[in-house]
Amino acid sequence: MDKKTYEGFQFPIYDDSNFIAAQRQRNAQDIVRRFRIQNDEIYRELESNGLNSSRVDYLLLFLVSFLIGQTDVNRSPAQIYNQFKSRYPLLGLMIRQYNIPRDLADRYMLRIIEMLLLLIRDTQPVSEPAPGSGWSRWQNLGGMLTTSPAASSWGPGRIDVFAGGTDDAMWHKWWDGTRWTDWENLGGVVTSAPAAISWGPNRIDTFVRGTDNAMWHKWWDGRQWSNWESLGGILTSAPASSSWGPNRIDTFARGNDNAMWHKWWDGIRWSDWENLGGILTSAPAAISWEPNRIDIFARGANSDLIHKWWDGRRWNDWESLGGILTSGPSVSSRRPRHIDVFAGGRNNRLFRKSWNGSQWNEWQDMGGNINSEPASVSWGTNRTDVFARGQNENLIHTWQE
Repeated sequence: MDKKTYEGFQFPIYDDSNFIAAQRQRNAQDIVRRFRIQNDEIYRELESNGLNSSRVDYLLLFLVSFLIGQTDVNRSPAQIYNQFKSRYPLLGLMIRQYNIPRDLADRYMLRIIEMLLLLIRDTQPVSEPAPGSGWSRWQNLGGMLTTSPAASSWGPGRIDVFAGGTDDAMWHKWWDGTRWTDWENLGGVVTSAPAAISWGPNRIDTFVRGTDNAMWHKWWDGRQWSNWESLGGILTSAPASSSWGPNRIDTFARGNDNAMWHKWWDGIRWSDWENLGGILTSAPAAISWEPNRIDIFARGANSDLIHKWWDGRRWNDWESLGGILTSGPSVSSRRPRHIDVFAGGRNNRLFRKSWNGSQWNEWQDMGGNINSEPASVSWGTNRTDVFARGQNENLIHTWQE
């Protein structure tokens, strides 16, 4: 192994053939270039501690080569950093040479590794097959998700996606009809996947479980995001939400008795929590396809899909729709009296079951390789979008139109 020396500290690097192969495989220099453009403040902070930009570039090139050549990029930043320190103990010499406190150096390295992983994963092709006739191939939307995603739409061509990040905050990414934005940090400390619903143009309501196991709420009113507010309860799952009309919201979650609980906003106030029974082994999913109609779903005690609905007068009994689910379900509706339910099944594959207004069809294997509960949304009568966390913890997306 060749070495390059900077004032007493020696950075080990690969020989030329290995380094060129690593560049060819993942374009390491381009990753470093993109890192510098996006994270100039880290360069400034490190320079203030005696590491000039050329040294930082060299360290980053070495680190990228390590990430793509000698480790599993699906591991956590902390696991990778520990492996890196174990493999190259001379890192400690650099820390002492530049008088950087060890805890500060650890924080820098974890931040850098996390950001490099995002860039590396964004350059990797998504190899999952298209999920079926009329569906797109899976699209990689990047990010590093620690929860399942949620999705909502407030108009044609508009999609908003939410998920928990590595900092335990809720993050937001949206499609404006032309392009996907970067991820936006909406703060909070979430302990579950989020739920999201839109009951009118340019309105979004989001819900999560907080550190106190209560349900927390944050909304976009067309101009700005509100602060987080607590809606109480004791949740043992992520929440779900639906809306059957302007200024109407219905939320659902599993309680500590494993039953489904319901809380709604009637345009003036929030109701108390209502017990809807059942034995849930997952977070719920909910959809409204016409005024005063709600369909709710969850995984049951037998790992099957269970269903309960409000018909405008009363709640019907729970029914089993079969299947063997390995995740909680997600649900969307393209038009009145049409429902699409999605869930994870065997071998991390995505499965779909649909209601056509008169009957439920059989489960359809849509393939893929998902690592979370799916999220689904429809913004038109012939459009459905499905999201999930991929095997690289990134957001993946497929759609049918």
